[in-house]
Amino acid sequence: MVEISLTEEEKVKLLRIARESVKNAASGSKKEKADSKEASGTKITEENLKMEAGAFVSLHKKGKLRGCIGRFEAEGPLFETVERMARAASISDFRFSKVTPDEVEDLDIEISVLSPLKRIRDVSEIEVGRHGLYIIRGLSRGTLLPQVASERGWDRDTFLEQTCIKAGLDRDAWEDKKTEIYTYEALVFGEE
Repeated sequence: MVEISLTEEEKVKLLRIARESVKNAASGSKKEKADSKEASGTKITEENLKMEAGAFVSLHKKGKLRGCIGRFEAEGPLFETVERMARAASISDFRFSKVTPDEVEDLDIEISVLSPLKRIRDVSEIEVGRHGLYIIRGLSRGTLLPQVASERGWDRDTFLEQTCIKAGLDRDAWEDKKTEIYTYEALVFGEE
């Protein structure tokens, strides 16, 4: 897998971009795309922030998930992906109502910068705590980030079952040869 590395300053800058994007989305601002030199009022000079990488942005309120949206494939530089995913987590996660302006200050933001997906053929390749899972079968698909299994104390089978459930599949669908299983790694950092 590709090694993902960001300095503490780069992480802080991405978190600042995400927070400003959440604030803009909650207030109804129409700005959706960063320009090539600035994102949500933050000047971008670091090459690492311009690399193409997928990312998820998770919003938590009082320790509970409040929104989470991401992309596996890069559609431009990392800072733009983070900005778009933060906006989407604020107003487009169908599991939650839109974030309101009053909530923004109570949110903790977590960013997961993703390595490319790797299809696996044997579940023994999965390392709980290191790998995230992405499961596809037909039109059904679902993912759980690496930190989810660690936070909940799941073993490999439970992680596979819960990812299948998230995809809308039977919990044992991972055992079917028609089910595609992918792993990825994530550099996870947040405000907490």
